Amino acid sequence: MSSTGSTKDVLQQVNQFWSMLDDLSENDPEFYRKFIEKQMKDGAEFSAPPELDSSLCTEIEGPTKGSLYINICSWKRVPAPQDPSRPVPVCTGKLETDTDEGQGCYTVLDVAFNPAVLKECQKAKNEIFMLALSFIQQQHGLRLSQQYNVISCCPKSCPDDLYRRLGFQKWPNNSKQPDTANQTPAALLQQIASLRSETQDQEPAAQIIPRPAEYKKMDLIQVISSTFVQPQKPEYQLGVKTDTAGVPRSLELTVELPKVSSMSECQLSISKDDVLLEVEDVYYLLLEFPNIVNEDTASAIFNKKKQNLTLKVDVSEP
Repeated sequence: MSSTGSTKDVLQQVNQFWSMLDDLSENDPEFYRKFIEKQMKDGAEFSAPPELDSSLCTEIEGPTKGSLYINICSWKRVPAPQDPSRPVPVCTGKLETDTDEGQGCYTVLDVAFNPAVLKECQKAKNEIFMLALSFIQQQHGLRLSQQYNVISCCPKSCPDDLYRRLGFQKWPNNSKQPDTANQTPAALLQQIASLRSETQDQEPAAQIIPRPAEYKKMDLIQVISSTFVQPQKPEYQLGVKTDTAGVPRSLELTVELPKVSSMSECQLSISKDDVLLEVEDVYYLLLEFPNIVNEDTASAIFNKKKQNLTLKVDVSEP
């Protein structure tokens, strides 16, 4: 198909729409007015800024340790879930790191949800907080403590800071209500388009991510507290193998994963001090080693029959 033909088709559709609005304005002025006002209201709501809902503080355990402050925000620009079986869209801003004389280095991050999601979980905020922690870990490659404190406010989190990190562009506020009844369809369409294009011309700093770290909702008849599935800590055994002199030489970790069918479902990362195992929405295990290990020697095998994962790694030489 040629681009010329495609353009003509679009123009033809636009002209048909304008003609329809012309007819509507003449034959049913009241319905025409309500239709235009609704379109302009929807455009204005889409242009609304993010609003702070609550604030958390937790600890970053890796790769670099430090404090993490999280702003949970309500933002109409983030889509609502299409239905209870679909993932929850999440939007994050830019990680911002700073230092303070009293607490040293810290990081601030903003996480935004559609207002309907926050309203639905108003009585079960822990579910939203755990969703945010899991999302941050997967999206930004951080290992976070699963313990957190709800605080009154985060540092560097005035409205202008939130807007800057989330990429929201403030636009002049025109409080004068348009005279929708006396304007032509073309003029009103131009106003509607300008309301929507203002928000679309300035792309947000963080894209809306429809998949990573999203907890899938359960059956419609279940209570709100079960809206999101919180990963559970799997059963495990950690053994230390020593030589004849009793010196530790290697570690062997076996993790029981009865809900996993293949290695591809597991996300495994290891450092000299600890190991992190994640199965999205199902399992989460962060375990410190009793000895410093040589992560280059690590190997992992998943046993499909027993549905467990075995990790072996050598202890570093003293």
